[in-house]
Amino acid sequence: MDFGVNVTMVFSHILPSILGFIGFLLMINGIMDKHKNITIAGVGIFVIAAFIPFIVIPFLLP
Repeated sequence: MDFGVNVTMVFSHILPSILGFIGFLLMINGIMDKHKNITIAGVGIFVIAAFIPFIVIPFLLP
């Protein structure tokens, strides 16, 4: 396998899924416990997870 394929797979499928899940858990935790800081952090991580493939992958492809 090509190194570029492995790196693109990490940034397009694996990392966004993990960050999205963590962000979702933080949002739920912050809303249930009424902690705005945790909720905002969860939303931020979720948004980063949504946009990281569009920001990173164009620089990795030839």
